[in-house]
Amino acid sequence: MRLRELFDDPGSGQEDVEISSMALDDRLVEPGTLFCCVPGFERDGHDFAPSAVKRGAAALLTERTLGLGVPEVVVDDVRAAIAPAAARLNGNPTNALQMVGITGTNGKTTTAFLTRALLEASGSQTGLLGTVEQIIGGRREATARTTPEAIELQRCFAQMVAAADEACVIEVSSHAIALHRSDAIDWNVTAFTNLSREHLDFHGEIEAYFAVKARLLKEAGVRAVVNIDDQYGRRLAAELSDVTTIGITSDDADLQAESITIDASGSSFTAAGVDFRVPLPGNFNVLNALCAIAIARALGVENSVIAVALAGAEVAPGRFEPVDEGQPFAAIVDYAHTPDSLENALRTARELTENRLIVVFGAGGDRDSGKREQMGRVASELADLMIVTSDNPRSEEPQVIIDAILAGVAGAGAAEVEIYVDRAEAIAAGVAAAAVGDVVLVAGKGHEQGQQIAHGVVLDFDDRKVLAQAIEGLRS
Repeated sequence: MRLRELFDDPGSGQEDVEISSMALDDRLVEPGTLFCCVPGFERDGHDFAPSAVKRGAAALLTERTLGLGVPEVVVDDVRAAIAPAAARLNGNPTNALQMVGITGTNGKTTTAFLTRALLEASGSQTGLLGTVEQIIGGRREATARTTPEAIELQRCFAQMVAAADEACVIEVSSHAIALHRSDAIDWNVTAFTNLSREHLDFHGEIEAYFAVKARLLKEAGVRAVVNIDDQYGRRLAAELSDVTTIGITSDDADLQAESITIDASGSSFTAAGVDFRVPLPGNFNVLNALCAIAIARALGVENSVIAVALAGAEVAPGRFEPVDEGQPFAAIVDYAHTPDSLENALRTARELTENRLIVVFGAGGDRDSGKREQMGRVASELADLMIVTSDNPRSEEPQVIIDAILAGVAGAGAAEVEIYVDRAEAIAAGVAAAAVGDVVLVAGKGHEQGQQIAHGVVLDFDDRKVLAQAIEGLRS
């Protein structure tokens, strides 16, 4: 595609050149590439423009004139200009897909998996982009981040179209919205699951975080699905003109779950006069299911199809996932890594236990430190034994993170507390302490298969495998 075709105003007097690809990383530049000079948080892409030109960059997208001998498109905000250009370069692929965007602090992954299952059951081959994996044309691959950069994102959409996908469900992170990764998408339905404290190291305050999340639904201008049991969801729904509201406690919700029953294998409920079952326990998963149901209905899927598909839906790995090695107690792995999601997981686990509730958890390093004390308070109030350990400490000293969690431990009547810096030892201790009828909940990392420590090192670590090995060790 010609450079002038990628931008509404590429600049006058510029030599027009053929563009075959776009890149943010100068190491990925090849002849025909438009190199995008993104001012980053640690490094400025403009500094790497000379290297990109040496590697064969055909043109530069920049915020200032660099004079490096190739055409330059100078814009006020490079990030804001990337997505529209990437969409055009790939033939505006989302115009050919039914696009579903799901945002919120918790529940995005579960809701995305359930939504995809419902759309597939209706006969629409559906792609998925999210925290755990991406699915394009039925092929699964692991992902590095919840929402890729716009260049990769638009390329994935084009691959979906080429692979005969008819729809796409995508988890949209607040970073993606704030950094314009999710711009230039032709949405059909957007959804808001909930909002609680998370990513404040990036957004600064929760109102700013909410404003970014809300922007996706407001700017999309299409049917929105919003959970109004959540206080932020209720605020957002009031500002939208085309919205389907969902809830459990909200009697004014358009789609309300009633007659809820929960057991270890899932949750049953009635909504809009239809009986549903989702193979995940907990009220929070009922809300996730309601969101998926409302999305599917908005896209024309029949209730009868939804009910059958939901009951047999594939669930996201590491989301309240049981680990069963024949032990006389329940063992569960969950991704809960915020105060709100930890509370939801603990309350659901409490409903399943016949005896004690044991929780093993930590908190991530180099992230919002204010949530650590809150997580400690929640765990101490809802568990019988809390074992505090490392999560992904990254560059921080693990004990510093643990101490911050312990600062939130409640007073009289609080859970018994044990501390193991080593996560494998902590999980083993939780298993060793479990008796018949107990529930052991290992929270924080879910599907992740690595533990991020100092200097960018990632150790092999899967809570599900470590938990299974600890249970197996009881027999030796």
